[in-house]
Amino acid sequence: MNEKLQDLLLQSLIDQKEIFGDELFETKNLKRRTSVEFEPKIQQSEVVKSQKEIISEKILSSKNENLKEIPLIEEPKEKWQFSSNLDELNKLICECQKCPLGKTRNKFVFGTGNPNADVLVVGEGPGADEDAQGLPFVGRAGKLLTDILKAINFSREEVYIANIVKCRPPANRTPLPAEMESCLPYLNKQIELINPKVILCLGLTSALGLLKKRESLTNLRGKVFDFGKAKVMVTYHPAALLRNPNWKRGCWEDVQLFRKLYDEMAQLK
Repeated sequence: MNEKLQDLLLQSLIDQKEIFGDELFETKNLKRRTSVEFEPKIQQSEVVKSQKEIISEKILSSKNENLKEIPLIEEPKEKWQFSSNLDELNKLICECQKCPLGKTRNKFVFGTGNPNADVLVVGEGPGADEDAQGLPFVGRAGKLLTDILKAINFSREEVYIANIVKCRPPANRTPLPAEMESCLPYLNKQIELINPKVILCLGLTSALGLLKKRESLTNLRGKVFDFGKAKVMVTYHPAALLRNPNWKRGCWEDVQLFRKLYDEMAQLK
C-alpha cells in the first residue's frame, strides 16, 4: 500500500471516529456463556476479619475523624488566574510550556474576536496556517467558518473564536488528553472573562474537551448542554466538512438551531 493511500485511509478512519466516537472501534464480547455458572467459593479468611484487622480499621477511622476537623488548604493560584481582561491573560500565558506542544509551536494561538461577545466558538486546535499567523481559523477551514457564521447572521467581529488547545499539535494530530487538560484552565478563564450566552463547539474533540462527555458526535448534535451560565451546542468541524461535503446539510441544520437558541437567550435579558 503506497503512502498516499495510507494517508487517505487514515483520514477516513479519523473522520468516521469524528462521527461515531469510540463506538466504531469497540468490539463486543462474543464469549459463549454456559447454561450454569458457578459462584466462586468464598474462603473463610475472606469473610472473617482477624482481631488485628478490626483494631487497624478502628485506628484508621479515628484518624479520619480527626482529619475532618483540619481545614483544607487551597493551592496557591497562579498570576494569570487573577487576570481582569483577555489582553492581560494573553500576556501572562503566551509563553506557556506546561505541555510538550509549547516546545514545537511556532506561535501561541490565544483567540480572537469581541471580548464581550455573546457567542463563543470553540475549535480543536491550531493548524499550520494558524500556527504561522497566531490566529485561530485563518486557513480554508477558517474561511468556511466565516461563511457558516454569516449564513446565520453573525460576523467574525461580533463573536469570539478560540480552541481547546492553543498550540498546534505536530502534523495536526488530535490533542492528547494530557495536553487538553493542561490548556483547558486557560479556556475556562477566557469563558469567565467573556461571559458568553451561547457556545458552539466545532467537532468531537472540542465537545469532549469542554463538556467532558464520552459520547459520539452523532449523539451530541442537536442537543443543548449547560456550561456555567452559558448554553452549549455541537456541530461538525469545518475541516471535516471540507473533506466530507455531504455533512454540510447536517451542519446547516445544527447552526440554524444554534441561532434559534441564541435568539431565545437574547430575549432573556
